[in-house]
Amino acid sequence: MKPLQKIGEFLGLGGSRSAPPPEYTALADGLIVTTSHAEAWFVLDSSNTDLMSESARDAELDSANAALSRTLAGLDCHLRILWAPLNASDYQAEAEQMFTAGHWREWAELRVRRLDQMQLPIRYLLLGVRMGERAGQMQTAGARGAQFLGVGGSSLSARDLAKLNAQVRRLGRRLESSPWKAQPAAVEMLAWMIAREQHRTTPLPAAQSGMITGARLHTLTRGRVLPHPDHLRIVDARGDVAAWTAVLHMSGFPEVTETPGPGEWLRVLSEINYVVDADEEELDPDLDPASLIRPVNAEASVRFRVQPKREARKKVDDVRRSAKEQRRSAAKASAEEPALQIGETEVVMGGLGRDMNREDVTLVEDHPRIIVTSTTSLADLRARIDAVITHYGGIGIEVVPADDEQRDAWLELQPGDQLRIPGLGHIRDVSAFSGSWWWGGASVGDDRGPIVGYLTGSTSGVFRNDVTAGSDRGDATTTALLGRSGRGKTTALMLSLLDAGFLGAFALALDFKGDLGGLVSAARAYGLNGNLVETGPDFAGTADLFALLAAEGLDVARGEVPAQLSIAIPEWLRERGAETPITRAVNAVIRAGEPATWKVIQHLRDSDDELAKEAGEALFELSQNTLGAPFMGRPTGAAPPLVPAPGIWVVQMPGLSLPMPDAPRRDWNPTQRLSVALMHSMLAFGITTAGRRDLRGLPKLVAVPEVHVLTATREGAGFLQYVARVGRALRTSLVLDTQDPEALAKLTGVVEQLTTVVGFQLTTREQQDALAELLGLPADEHTRALIQSVGLLPNKEIRHGHAIVRDRRFAAATVQFDVPSRELLTLLDTSPKATAGDGPVPMEKVTA
Repeated sequence: MKPLQKIGEFLGLGGSRSAPPPEYTALADGLIVTTSHAEAWFVLDSSNTDLMSESARDAELDSANAALSRTLAGLDCHLRILWAPLNASDYQAEAEQMFTAGHWREWAELRVRRLDQMQLPIRYLLLGVRMGERAGQMQTAGARGAQFLGVGGSSLSARDLAKLNAQVRRLGRRLESSPWKAQPAAVEMLAWMIAREQHRTTPLPAAQSGMITGARLHTLTRGRVLPHPDHLRIVDARGDVAAWTAVLHMSGFPEVTETPGPGEWLRVLSEINYVVDADEEELDPDLDPASLIRPVNAEASVRFRVQPKREARKKVDDVRRSAKEQRRSAAKASAEEPALQIGETEVVMGGLGRDMNREDVTLVEDHPRIIVTSTTSLADLRARIDAVITHYGGIGIEVVPADDEQRDAWLELQPGDQLRIPGLGHIRDVSAFSGSWWWGGASVGDDRGPIVGYLTGSTSGVFRNDVTAGSDRGDATTTALLGRSGRGKTTALMLSLLDAGFLGAFALALDFKGDLGGLVSAARAYGLNGNLVETGPDFAGTADLFALLAAEGLDVARGEVPAQLSIAIPEWLRERGAETPITRAVNAVIRAGEPATWKVIQHLRDSDDELAKEAGEALFELSQNTLGAPFMGRPTGAAPPLVPAPGIWVVQMPGLSLPMPDAPRRDWNPTQRLSVALMHSMLAFGITTAGRRDLRGLPKLVAVPEVHVLTATREGAGFLQYVARVGRALRTSLVLDTQDPEALAKLTGVVEQLTTVVGFQLTTREQQDALAELLGLPADEHTRALIQSVGLLPNKEIRHGHAIVRDRRFAAATVQFDVPSRELLTLLDTSPKATAGDGPVPMEKVTA
């Protein structure tokens, strides 16, 4: 750069400051073309770093350094971090393709209204790479000022477009393997990125033949921006101020930064909050002060250039030599020691030069700008600016407003523009730049499917979880919810089952605790087939194996019914050989037609054989019992039988008392015998339903709250491992809810098939370590502290529904399960203190 040009830029005259605003020629997928040059633009993926292990973070940082040093070296790049409100109406459109059963439109509208109320901001990461000047194009000589971005009149030929597209694809293939998983930005995304700076409400133009050009492109840049010394005012079509915006410089950084920690100076954008002025916002001053804390949603624009190795080495060596000469000159001119800074600079540059020769280390020159915007008022903008300055000041980074440079700073952040204020940049090694972790944050859950909550990590977003999707992906199909009582496991399970019902699945819930009745009420309220089966005479015969296994043929029931009755019969009769007359009676009833278990008992009672008569009388008396009636009682017609039809079926068995696995049968009491026999019906029904060929196309779901009831028996543990292992092939998902992760961790067949793990609060070291293993987190003090605090509010009160989730990609993050309305909460809550009232509420107020 010539001396006069340097002086001009120092004085704010000439050079890049006087360059005209960009004039756009065309937009295409991954491509912005101006009258002077073309840029490739990519959408970057977020990485889940909140709970990532130290070794995984180091490996990802090394991969990012390599992508910067090798792929982007020598290229002028432009990084944008943008925020946009979640478009809740998009979920309604998704529901059209997702839900099929019940009043699904009403169900989806509940979630849409809740998302509108929450106003979750979504982060977008975009990277632009300048691909060179456009040869033969006339460049505009006159400056348009900051009021309009131009639209150039020069055309883009099909041949030129093809060449540019090829360059974008080649660069994209190299960046796709980076931690950012870069993909060419859709033309609609690029149009939105340009138009959003105008704060106009006009719809985005549609692309024709994959491009936006001419008059349609002009609509994106039609706006007015009025620069002021410390901010800009964006004016809408009516002449009113639509937004107040300020660009801030990051003018000073510590010499050494740490990551995780202050070194993540771009990721922490999502953590900056400010206190809203209650009077200005016309809010009730008596509201909870926490409700006045809002995210600033500060954005970033970073123009950077990774220097090629040779250029970087030369620059480092020049600085080292300069420091060396200064040290020698100072030593000769004075008897005193030279300044410590000079010696330190020489040593540091020498060490950096060695690292650059030995390792994959180079330098990057970056120019970070922070953009703060308010659509409320200038006072609100200044409150947000103060919050940004204070937040960065707390980690040793100096941020100052770009006073008297707002016009140039605003133009500089526009895609297709150039660096206009070169004096406010920094030169650092690539590790210090990538250590800002602009792509880091929180990301967990399915890419599509029902929304059941939201992320609570360092970046906001929705949490999607489709418990029936594992088999369609060819993946595992088991979901586990683990944690202590009263933290929201059951409510989270009910939300998942309701979503599965609207997806058209058959959902069977084995309710050992007896608190899932609200699930049936909610299902019926929204048009789903909801059925409740309880123990007791009113539901006699609903769990009769002859009815449950009818689709499998009588041969299956011929073996299962005698085994079930031999479990229920008193041990002294079984030791006398009662199993033989029971089997004879089953065969006789089958030959007679329309078999039922109560007919088997009656056949035994009418028999002339004394042993058969005694067995029949004993079983008849037991069939009048609350636990015996469902599987061997005579139906009363009051309740429909259990059938594998789409809908939600809740089987409540709160009185079960199962024996320990090592307890001999002779020591079982009558309640334990009936409990095991009733469980035999449910397990046989679950296994046969999962394996039926005629139901292979129907998504099926078996939910087991309080699963430790099953893990305590050999039959129960075998059932869980069978369904988990064959679930993918049979399109059957398994959802488990337990307070004992230690016992679950011992079921190898279940653990191997886990696709999603949801961990709520636990307090004992042993249980915390077992949960950490299932979550894929290190079993150390940090993880234990995290599990201890995950279900607590800042004031140490219970935060219901807050959990750590490990998804199918083995990524972990904290999420909040969310009930979309108070009416739904009232339907689900069957406790004596059921919540009443109107209006949407978060799940942290649920008592599950």
